[in-house]
Amino acid sequence: MSGQDSAETRAYRLDTSGGLSSETGQTKVFACNANRDLAERIAVNLGLSLGSSLMTTFKDGEIRGRLEETVRNCDCYIIQSTSPPVNNHLMELLIMTDAMRRASARSITAVVPYFGYARQDRKAKPREPITAKLVANLMVSAGITRIITMDLHAQQIQGFFDIPVDHLVGTPILMDHYKETFGDELSKMVIVSPDHGRIANSREFAKSMNMQMAIIDKRRPVAGEAEVMNIIGEVRDKAVIIADDMIDSAGTIASAAKALVENGGATEVYACCTHAVLSGPAIERIQNGHIKELVVLDTVDLPMEKRIPKIKILSTSRMFAQGIYNIQKGIPLSSIMLGNRYM
Repeated sequence: MSGQDSAETRAYRLDTSGGLSSETGQTKVFACNANRDLAERIAVNLGLSLGSSLMTTFKDGEIRGRLEETVRNCDCYIIQSTSPPVNNHLMELLIMTDAMRRASARSITAVVPYFGYARQDRKAKPREPITAKLVANLMVSAGITRIITMDLHAQQIQGFFDIPVDHLVGTPILMDHYKETFGDELSKMVIVSPDHGRIANSREFAKSMNMQMAIIDKRRPVAGEAEVMNIIGEVRDKAVIIADDMIDSAGTIASAAKALVENGGATEVYACCTHAVLSGPAIERIQNGHIKELVVLDTVDLPMEKRIPKIKILSTSRMFAQGIYNIQKGIPLSSIMLGNRYM
């Protein structure tokens, strides 16, 4: 992965002196199939090896899981994003959790870098479900005792769980990348919020890096007509960075980049996000659009065919390892969750 770990290595130096074992139990890290590479890097940062497990699929599509080592009286961590294929990866997590619970694990923490179904967090129309709450109930019912996740699409989802939720933020990793890339030139650039929902996050991003800020205001004047994108703020003759939490089909971010260049007069458009879902026409839109570089985190495992030269991937492994280490040592996670340096 291009540039992986370079920025965050300096920001999150992990101190694992003394290890993660204790007299009454042991820490074990397991992985399902969604984030195997990320899980291996997290384990390495903790000075551990991934636990041995088996996750296969029967011919009819049923998923079969098995732990191949004891977890009795252990604190277990399962690394698994509920990323596409969402339902398969969710079932793998639930099945692995059930196996651990029945094998007498002391605690079961689900490390879910990307939480699927997060966009279904409310009833937007009559007779709709709140699927994010349903998924939270399933996880708790299966036996998960704690959740560690990153940049939830809607922060109120933390309240859907009746167990502790440690909500990490990926912004510091992205900030360090841009500080390293642009140096003093960064203060001359503009952070752009792609919609009203990301204004607070973009404002914090801009404040931390001493940058100006602009907002994309999307309007659909008549049903069935194309959206009109108005730019609030000055971007003319400026290089800009569009910051978002997730990019799915890339329609919004590609349209925003086009508006910034063709209507706003921006000279260059960079973009970043935590969760690179990149489904459907996303890669084509990024490749052929106005975005010069897209920086993403590895919360979603990006297939090789989607790793085009315009996309740069940074790793979250040290941050998640720091979170696990702090939990096991009884150290507050507040500094990590607020995006501050800790060790």
